[in-house]
Amino acid sequence: MNIEVVKSKIHKVTITEANLEYVGSVTIDEELMEAANIIANEKVQIVNINNGERLDTYVIKGDRGSGQICLNGPAARKAAVGDVVIIIAYASMDFDEAKSFNPKIIFPDTATNKLIQ
Repeated sequence: MNIEVVKSKIHKVTITEANLEYVGSVTIDEELMEAANIIANEKVQIVNINNGERLDTYVIKGDRGSGQICLNGPAARKAAVGDVVIIIAYASMDFDEAKSFNPKIIFPDTATNKLIQ
């Protein structure tokens, strides 16, 4: 039996842009993606702490070290610049494997979206 578990989480980053005219997705600073073990085109869930909205989308790689978190396309209506969100990626794995799996969770500085060293 396979179950879905949290694979990666970027806990509390601030939306820096909302681009309604883009096709869709979330753009994430490449440095944050690597630190959280998230890859381009991976499906993620975004949870908005400010308004309770939740949405699923896919990731686009942003400029490294930029702190960029940009909701694109229709997702841009789910958050305002300055809102704080949690970005979660899930994985499907065998039940026994899941019991010992440790997700990669990072806690960036919400003022800058930079990794805390």
